Amino acid sequence: MSILQKLLNSDLFKKKMTLSRYQYLSIEAEINTNIYFIESGSVRIFIRDKDEERIIRFGYFGNIIVSLDSFLSGKPSDFFIQTLKKTEIRMASKKDFYEFIHSSDENLKFWILILEDLVLQQMEREKDLLINSPRERYERVLKRSPQLFQEIPNKYIANYLRMSPETLSRLKKS
Repeated sequence: MSILQKLLNSDLFKKKMTLSRYQYLSIEAEINTNIYFIESGSVRIFIRDKDEERIIRFGYFGNIIVSLDSFLSGKPSDFFIQTLKKTEIRMASKKDFYEFIHSSDENLKFWILILEDLVLQQMEREKDLLINSPRERYERVLKRSPQLFQEIPNKYIANYLRMSPETLSRLKKS
């Protein structure tokens, strides 16, 4: 049994929630120290920059998501987490999650792997934003996360890639 299966079969993610389309799981300036597993549906994590939303991450089936700044610091988050369609999640508190990961070396290694993966994803994201060509950004994300294009509407992917929906549409067609 994988550690993720063990995690899901444990009593850790006790609380199940069904959220409707466009419902907020977390909002800016709110302290949110819960950790979530997405059973179905999809979410976007974004920040507001004046009047613009800037998407920094997506989550869909099988992903663990968290308002990481608030989870780690216990302080209000700068981010929003919003569903993009009806989404079913399982939730665990930080306290319960930390008890779980400290209950065995295997569980602690799992948490370290999650954190390492997040750091690597963030590094890839920064590379994406530094690459000038919209085509290169599109191709890198398509290669890294092909499922994204099945789960997430194009207008949100375009925002994530820092391009217009029309540019994304042209790139997908070519």
